[in-house]
Amino acid sequence: MLPARNRMRRSVDFTDAVRRGARGGARRLVVHLTRRTSTATPTGDRDPDQDPVLVGFVVPRAVGGAVTRNTVKRRLRALMADRVGELDPGQRAVVRALPPAAGATSAELAKDLDAALATARRRNRPASGARR
Repeated sequence: MLPARNRMRRSVDFTDAVRRGARGGARRLVVHLTRRTSTATPTGDRDPDQDPVLVGFVVPRAVGGAVTRNTVKRRLRALMADRVGELDPGQRAVVRALPPAAGATSAELAKDLDAALATARRRNRPASGARR
C-alpha cells in the first residue's frame, strides 16, 4: 500500500505535475512526472531533496463505473508503492488511467507503468550541465 506521506492530495500539485511534468505514455496509462520547484514555507526555505515523493492518481469515468475505477486505482496504488523508492526526493508523479486499463491485469498494468515511468524519467532529466 502506498504510504500516506506519499499520497498527493492538493489540487495544485496535480495541476502542476500534469501541466509542467514530463509525460510518458503507454497503452493503458500515462505518467506525468515533475520536480517541485518552490518549497518555501512560512517558517523558511526547505531543501527540495527533503520533500517526499508524491504520487496522485486520475481514473476518469471513461475507464468504467465506480467499482471498475476503484479497482484500477487500487491496483495502480499498490504498483506505485513498490516503485516510489525509485523516484528522486521531491518528485511529483500523476498516473492517469486510460479506458483500456479497465480490462487489464495487474501484470499488464505493471508493464505499462514501468514503460511510462521510464519514458517520463528520461524526458524529465535536466539537460547536461544544467542544475537541478
